[in-house]
Amino acid sequence: MLLDVNQAIELLKEVPSQVSVMIISVTPIFELRGAIPVGIGVYKMGILETYFLAVIGNVIPVILLVFLFEIVANWLSEKFEFWKKFFDWLFERTRKKAGYKIEKYGDWGLFFLVAIPLPVTGGWTGALASFLFGINKIKAIGIIFCGILAAGLIVTLITIGAFSF
Repeated sequence: MLLDVNQAIELLKEVPSQVSVMIISVTPIFELRGAIPVGIGVYKMGILETYFLAVIGNVIPVILLVFLFEIVANWLSEKFEFWKKFFDWLFERTRKKAGYKIEKYGDWGLFFLVAIPLPVTGGWTGALASFLFGINKIKAIGIIFCGILAAGLIVTLITIGAFSF
């Protein structure tokens, strides 16, 4: 059974604020874009503490994902025809839609994909893109890490009111 938002909030109330910030930053939808405002705004944690916990929480799954996407995709494709067709479609579609950006901008394309804190961007998306475009895993982790640092800085500055839109 999946938790609804209210149940998730209740569960997070039971753990220390630092752990909550890390849990939020690990999730693929919120990542540090959600963790930093919660840490600073809801838990009233210090800016640097929140930033570092959110970055660490966001980097942990990225390292695993960069190494596991290929293994999982290959295993599923070998065992199930449905997954083979799905991944073939996904890879072809993604390469057609975004491949030129990665090819044109190279490492910077991956960096900005992670660094600009918008929906459907971030560390999880960067890890998937690095796999789809065959970027060296160690190099990808470094680029994605730098993008996460930049995204965290942007989100932190917005959260504390340094920017207004």
